[in-house]
Amino acid sequence: QVQLVESGGGLVQPGGSLRLSCTASGILFANNFIGWYRQAPGTQRELVASITSSGTTHYGDSMKGRFTVSRDNAKNTMFLQMNTLKPEDTAVYYCHVLLTEYWGQGTQVTVSS
Repeated sequence: QVQLVESGGGLVQPGGSLRLSCTASGILFANNFIGWYRQAPGTQRELVASITSSGTTHYGDSMKGRFTVSRDNAKNTMFLQMNTLKPEDTAVYYCHVLLTEYWGQGTQVTVSS
């Protein structure tokens, strides 16, 4: 059974940073195309960042230069370092194994003063 568990969300002030983690069981991140998505109330889920099995990364336009996706294969964990956070980054952030039906339960990120 595949499980993806996110952690690291919370409340942060504008300009602050957060680091999200997603740890998997039942599937190896090293062999898969994985990524982070987010969904704010009343909006569609959007891609935040992705990383291929070979380490190639891709970012949504509004995240470029501020967010960094990485992976620790030994820990079967994916990370999302988010810097210079803005109120419009407020959303539930989900871990996903692309091209599969596997999603995490989501972690709330709120950027507010």
